[in-house]
Amino acid sequence: MKINKFFIGLSLSCAMVFTACEDIIDVDPEFQKERSQIFKNLEEYEYALTGAYSLFRQTGYFGSGGQTTGSWSVLPDMMTDNLVQTGEDLGNWTNQVNYFYASDDSDIEIAWTAAYGVINQANLVLTNIDQIGASEPKRVNRIKGQALAIRAMAHFDLLRYWGESYERNSAAKGVPYKTEFSPEELPARLSVKETYDKIFQDMTAAEAALSDIDVPSINAATNRGYIDLLVVRALMARMNLYAKEYAAAENYATLVIDAKPLASKTEFPGVWSDASLAEVIWSVTFSAGQGDFGSGIHAASSNRNRFRPSQELLDLYDAENDIRFPVYFATRQSQNVTPARTIYPGTPLVYTNANPPVLITRRILYKIVRTNGTRYDNQLNWKALRTGEMYLIRAEARAMQGGAKAVLGLADLNTLRAARINNYVPVVLAGQNLLDAIEDERRRELVGEGHRWFDLKRTNRVIDREDVTLNFTAEQLDPNAREWTWPIPQVEIDANENIRGQQTEGY
Repeated sequence: MKINKFFIGLSLSCAMVFTACEDIIDVDPEFQKERSQIFKNLEEYEYALTGAYSLFRQTGYFGSGGQTTGSWSVLPDMMTDNLVQTGEDLGNWTNQVNYFYASDDSDIEIAWTAAYGVINQANLVLTNIDQIGASEPKRVNRIKGQALAIRAMAHFDLLRYWGESYERNSAAKGVPYKTEFSPEELPARLSVKETYDKIFQDMTAAEAALSDIDVPSINAATNRGYIDLLVVRALMARMNLYAKEYAAAENYATLVIDAKPLASKTEFPGVWSDASLAEVIWSVTFSAGQGDFGSGIHAASSNRNRFRPSQELLDLYDAENDIRFPVYFATRQSQNVTPARTIYPGTPLVYTNANPPVLITRRILYKIVRTNGTRYDNQLNWKALRTGEMYLIRAEARAMQGGAKAVLGLADLNTLRAARINNYVPVVLAGQNLLDAIEDERRRELVGEGHRWFDLKRTNRVIDREDVTLNFTAEQLDPNAREWTWPIPQVEIDANENIRGQQTEGY
């Protein structure tokens, strides 16, 4: 089975995430050992756990590289109305941008394999840990709780692309849920309801485990790279919002907000240069030589921008007063290219034939593209969860509950805006107007953080891009189009007899 392929020895290198180590634990990848003998002590389990974190950095998950971009980082913006493909490359990611999906699409296979690679590593960590660590139950809880949350999160992320519905009790197709580190486990595709059942079972167990541990999983003042109880609760807020369990989403978001306040206006710029951990709940750590998450937006080898913020997106901001605008976007110069073509409508920037080349100025998504905009920076951490998102989750969950809760949701929206906009005057909104305002604020706040595609999918909205001149850029995607759900990779269907006949509808 494709999702079982994994090289254990490599995954256990403790150099892969935060520390250096010369030795790789000797584990037989052909399973000639009994699985109960994979690890001899809890130190080895902890090394394996760092391997699970490292896999979030891989190309196809949050990381980018070559012709593949982060499926759960920048791709969800690239496929929507937030970013516009410029044509300043060789047409990379054209299939995703135009929704030309097929079961043999390599990028879809890479995303599938990346997520199940994380899941396999989490399952490795969970193998026989209760027996090996029987004398240290609180230490076991610390390791086990993180692995359970990682497993649940990766399955949830798979559901976001491959789930035919986000409804909590839907009988539509979900994803296979893998719970063992075993090549013999060939899970069938579950329903959405069954997938959620297992996700929330793992998350509930993770929450319980991380509530009773030996030492803190992280030093909150210097590192948000590990999953702790706060991260689990933030994930639960996000997952419950998707499942339309609004009371639970509100409650979990409140627990996080009470523990982790919003960044001040002074602190906020430093969040994006890793100078500040204000409001950062969990980040995936990237260091020099460990890849990046920005090459899908900006080419490393030149001043070319593969994708730029759409004018529609830029127009959503109060450029003079919104502190996010100069933090998220910047202007940079680069050389003209030939032949002449429009970058995208709505901007005054047009490529012209020139000899010698003339420098032009254009907007870039500076939130992702750093180092003066001349290349992506592979030493910034990916902000996977922030308090800003928690305010938006709680605002939406309260608005959906209506009545007095909706009034509180409006207060959440105004609180977030006041933290981001100078001279802000609170607004009074209700009903659909409030929900629309929350959606717009999610666009402003979370652009480039891997949310836009999923937000449009879960709220059953259309993608309606501004007019484009590049003839390979799709302009619209209706809410009921099959392309909102990805096909199962053909290699998976070929390898797993239990998933045959369960292909996504329409493929």
